Formats: sequence, C-alpha cells, structure tokens
Amino acid sequence: MAFPLRKKRLTVRVNNLLGKKDCKKTKINWHSQQFMLVCHVHFSIFSIISSHLLTECITEGKVKNSSIVLVSFIALLSFSTHNEASDHTPASPLDSRNPALKHMDHDQSSEESLLDRNAHPLAQLADETEEAFDPFEDEWDEEGEDFFEETETINDPLQPFNRAMFTFNDKLYYWALKPVARGYRFVVPKRARISVRKFFSNLATPVRFVNCLLQGRTKGVGIETARFVVNTTVGIAGFFDPAYSLCKLEKQEADFDQTLGIYKMQQVCYINWPLLGASSVRGTLGFIGDTVFDPVWWLAPLGVKIGLTLHEEVNETSLTIGDYEGLTQPALDPYLALRNAYFQNRQSKLEFR
Repeated sequence: MAFPLRKKRLTVRVNNLLGKKDCKKTKINWHSQQFMLVCHVHFSIFSIISSHLLTECITEGKVKNSSIVLVSFIALLSFSTHNEASDHTPASPLDSRNPALKHMDHDQSSEESLLDRNAHPLAQLADETEEAFDPFEDEWDEEGEDFFEETETINDPLQPFNRAMFTFNDKLYYWALKPVARGYRFVVPKRARISVRKFFSNLATPVRFVNCLLQGRTKGVGIETARFVVNTTVGIAGFFDPAYSLCKLEKQEADFDQTLGIYKMQQVCYINWPLLGASSVRGTLGFIGDTVFDPVWWLAPLGVKIGLTLHEEVNETSLTIGDYEGLTQPALDPYLALRNAYFQNRQSKLEFR
C-alpha cells in the first residue's frame, strides 16, 4: 500500500525579539520527516501483524513459515534502525537547503545541532536564534537602576515641619484661594485676566533686569530694557505685550534664586513656608533678593503692596486652576510630589537658561 507524499515547504519569519532590525527566513523541508513518519507507521503495523503470525505458526507447528516471518521481521527492524541512525549524521540534505546551517560547526553534539529532525519544528527555529529571549532581563533593568541611582533629590531634614506647613497651605488653597479664584474667574473675562498677568509681569521688569546683569547676560539686559520701554508705552502700562507680538522679544526668565545657583550655591535643604509654599534655603534668599530689587516695595505704601500681591495671586490662580490638583491628587504622597516638582523646576531653570 503506497501513501502519496506531497512535498511542502513552509517559510517562517523569525522576528528578533530583542529589538534588532534584521529577521531570519528559514525554509523547512518536510519531505524527509513525512517519509520517516510513514516508515515508522509501516514498521509498527508490520510488527503487530508479524508477531501475530509468528505466534500462530509456532502454535500450529509450521516451523518453515515461522522462520520466514522471523527473518522478515529482523530485516525490517535492521532497516528501521539504520534509518534512525542516519537521521543524526551531519551529512543531511537539510544542510544545503537551509542557509542558517552553513555556519554551523558540524562537530557539535546532536543535542545542540539543528539537524535533529525528530525535534519539533518550532524548537528548531528557537535554537536558530542567536540569543535567548528573557523578558525579565537586563537591558531595561540596568537602565532603570542607573536612572534611579542618578536621580537627584533635595535634602529634607525639616520634613515634620514641612509636612505640617504643606497641610496648612493645601487647606488654605482648597478652602480660601481656589473658591475666591473661581469667583474672580466667573466675573472677569479671560482676556482681561491675561492682561492683568502681563501688567504684573511688566512691573517685575527691574527684578529680571538686575538678575540678568548679575548673571552676565548682556543680551538679556538689552531685551528686558527694550521690552519695558515698548510695553509701558505702546502696550499701555504693560497690559499688552507688543514687544513680543510685534518685535519677537521674549521675556527673560531670571530671578535671584537662579543667580545664586549660577554662582554654585546649593539649595541646602527644602523648606515649605506657610503662605509662600515650596522653597529652599537658596530659594528663601532668592525671594528676599527679588523683593529688594522690586521698586514697588520701595515706592508703594504697605496697603498697596499687600493689595497688589493678593490681586496677583488670585489672578494667577484663576488662570491655572487644575494644575495643583493634577500634580497632587494622582500622587501616592502629594507632599513628595510637590517637593520633587519644585526641585526639578529650579534645576531646569539652571540647566536651560
């Protein structure tokens, strides 16, 4: 009985799971595997039949017939053993057809070789990959470890005090500042509130001017001078910003905290002041310095200064409602989230000035 054999080729693309761009194409010839499968099936069937016939011949005393059956069985057994042994020889037709096997060392053992056709085809493809894929391995872990090792933070020896002040400021924001800012936002249109922000920014020009001078940013000094002149005159006391919209002169980010950082002063430790919020030793000195450089604090009466400060804070909060909530509410520890955000913000002002 002849079983029709059909020669099939399966093209499998093995993608490198480690992120490499190249892929491998491996052609697997199934002809020899099908042939050996049929041989094993024939041998199993014939062994069952021959053992049955041999038992009947011996029982009935037909010695001649039993000898013929026994000889045929031994011959077929030797043929099957020979074919199984030849499967593990390096001189396989699969060598010349599979380009992945051209660079294999034929002295390898049969367990390490891809010539073991009795193995599952997917196992052969897995063996052909140059590196084993380990989803828990190193590449990300090493980078992650380096990342956490290199991440800087600010010293916080006053944490109990800082946490108490954070709770106070947090309640003050939700119970007083935010409701007032929402009412102010409801009454005052957004364009008007943006103009008020520009007005206060124009008033702070002397602070940025002095700090640009202390930092040696001569171009920044010139830009701040030109912006103040244009916005105070054409921009109607700074309520508009024609210096940027017409002349493309951008506001310079400069404060005394940044100036001290440029002169290599560290932040020392984190401090959360009541009302003022997140700061540091250097930031506190920077706040004092900016207050000294602000002419409003020298020229205006105390009541006017307090009124301007409160108005600026309420106006700015009305334009940024949701920013504080977006930082603290998703965090497991809102205090740490605010502290780290403050530290990173101050570092960025030094690195990208």
